[in-house]
Amino acid sequence: MFEKILIANRGEIALRIHRTCREMGISTVAVHSTADENAMHVRLADESVCIGPPPSSESYLNIPNIVSAAMITGAEAIHPGYGFLAENADFAEIVEAHGIVFVGPTPNHIRTMGDKVAAKRAMTGVGISVVPGTEGVIGSTQEARKIAGQIGYPVLIKAASGGGGKGMRVTESPDDLDEQISMARREAKSNFGDDEIYLEKYLANPRHIELQIIADEQGHVVHIGERDCSLQRKHQKVLEEAPSPGLNAEERERLGDIGCNAVRKLGYRNAGTLEFLYEDGEFYFIEMNTRLQVEHPVSEAISGIDIVREQIRIAAGAPLFFQQKDIDFQGHAIECRVNAEDPVTLVPWPGRVSDYHPPGGLGIRVDSGLYAGYSVPPHYDSMIAKLIVHGATRNECLMRLRRALEEFVITGVRTTVPLHQKLIGETDFINGRYDIRWLEAYIAAQSENL
Repeated sequence: MFEKILIANRGEIALRIHRTCREMGISTVAVHSTADENAMHVRLADESVCIGPPPSSESYLNIPNIVSAAMITGAEAIHPGYGFLAENADFAEIVEAHGIVFVGPTPNHIRTMGDKVAAKRAMTGVGISVVPGTEGVIGSTQEARKIAGQIGYPVLIKAASGGGGKGMRVTESPDDLDEQISMARREAKSNFGDDEIYLEKYLANPRHIELQIIADEQGHVVHIGERDCSLQRKHQKVLEEAPSPGLNAEERERLGDIGCNAVRKLGYRNAGTLEFLYEDGEFYFIEMNTRLQVEHPVSEAISGIDIVREQIRIAAGAPLFFQQKDIDFQGHAIECRVNAEDPVTLVPWPGRVSDYHPPGGLGIRVDSGLYAGYSVPPHYDSMIAKLIVHGATRNECLMRLRRALEEFVITGVRTTVPLHQKLIGETDFINGRYDIRWLEAYIAAQSENL
């Protein structure tokens, strides 16, 4: 097992990884920008190294500085967390070339799954259905017009690289296809340095269902259940729950079998997430995230498995010590992403936290690096906390979540806690009747009533 791991990330995920490392007896190295010198993960780590100024490009995306920090401190492995360099195949290769273990999948798998067209092709090859669309990237608008006509409108234009909704456009008719393609290409080029795009059928009212898998180097693959991530705004997840209220036991088992068989055939290792659109009883693969997910705690809550611990054990060459039949799913879990944003306009709201009191009690977990006096920097993602609640049933979970949100105190900056309080009180959410379009329609309706 490793004696020292460098955590190439910041905020709540860096702190979350640190905690598992400490429980495993592993020393940690925190890296940080000058804006994060007082961050909680820096304070608690055994060692810390400043890797640059606030801009991510000069710090958390600075590969030479991060690798140098690992070598100087004698770290044997690097855990990338999520975001930043977590799905950068070049980074994984450079780390391994310097004799340091990358806690994650192989560079080849990261590279393949990072290209959405290649990922769809790979999954089709192992028997998974994908959303109807192009088999490769689109070369010209004339080709796009022809294929869109064959698929049928509306169609979704998507960037071949990247994610998070960047480079993604919906077009309802041929009249605006050219313009939407141009906009998608520009956005993709700006965000990912790659303007290649592809087309797929735009599904009307699907749910976003994802399957958490873990695979070791010995070929053993298990899943830790599905998560429903349908509450989204601009393709960014806001709230997640496990298991999905939209699936029955037969569909749940079918999804698990599909996912594990595919991952086993691919020879994949470490943690990963298969993402699907689910509509009318069918699962359509859309992408695979070759990293730890923001919403992984809900899977941990219902399974009792520490996913980060398993990531580290697998990276050290250890086999999974449990099989699928050993996983006993219990109860229901919901995660609320708490952002430093105005709860109505959703405009980012960085600043100094004057008071901070997280909720507690049975079944409550808060992943956050906040503390009273901490200044939320304006340079990074606005998520400042994750509230994860577990209950024996979905109804118990909802009642516990309502109480926890009432207890959650963060002052000095505006947060999305009030938005979550409203969402979980809506009849559609209480009854589990929502899809990936529901939240944006809800927010639009709320704005009209102001």
